[in-house]
Amino acid sequence: MDWSAIKELLDGEARRINHIDFIADDPVQFPRRFERLQDIEIAALLSATIAWGNRKMICNNCNKMLLLMDNQPYNYVMEKGYEELPDMNIHRTFFTRNLRYYLRGLNAIYTKYGSLHDFAKATSIDKSEFPSWKLVEEINNVFIDANNGEKDSRCLPGNINNTALKRINMALRWLVRNDGIVDMGVWNVIKPSQLFIPLDVHVGNVSRELGLLTRKANDKKSTIELTEVLRLMRPEDPILYDYALFGIGINNKSINNHV
Repeated sequence: MDWSAIKELLDGEARRINHIDFIADDPVQFPRRFERLQDIEIAALLSATIAWGNRKMICNNCNKMLLLMDNQPYNYVMEKGYEELPDMNIHRTFFTRNLRYYLRGLNAIYTKYGSLHDFAKATSIDKSEFPSWKLVEEINNVFIDANNGEKDSRCLPGNINNTALKRINMALRWLVRNDGIVDMGVWNVIKPSQLFIPLDVHVGNVSRELGLLTRKANDKKSTIELTEVLRLMRPEDPILYDYALFGIGINNKSINNHV
């Protein structure tokens, strides 16, 4: 395995994809609409939550979801406008009943802590070896309390020991990475070096083609394994390579030329 050539490939692809032009067709455009931290956080979480499937559909439905909130997500959460939402589909298997569940939980967090950043700080996710899983565990506890003990896995995964947590790891990339290009870097509760790769089917397959990942499952263990390899190549900012792995096709000749 020629690791120097693999790193050269990843660095080049990351530079190509991590560009301002990337924003227009990606869900990251939605939190980037806002300036207030709370609006950014809510838009990031919700946009990431429904980010599965066709990207054009995802973006259309993120836009629809923010329109339901009058493009004022924080005010909408705090004024509890979600309780008046009619039943409708938002994205694939995510409905307004799921959104109501989510926003009740966020209302509880913002009422007590002021921001999700301060909630993350208060729950000491920075002290955890796996900050994103710790954050989701803590958020889920609040969500359950805010919804009379009900659980809703459509909002956030409950299987913390196994889930790759792709969508929340993506939201945290937006909130934490701070190179001033695509990601926003509005959080400092954890460092970019503490982030984990948003692992989905495509990223997993490309990583295996490149020899970066050995496990077959796209789960928590694979997320950790892949992130540890990426940290060897770029310790201070391993998740920059999310752009590279996104941009490389499984049958791309550039893979075959470097492995």
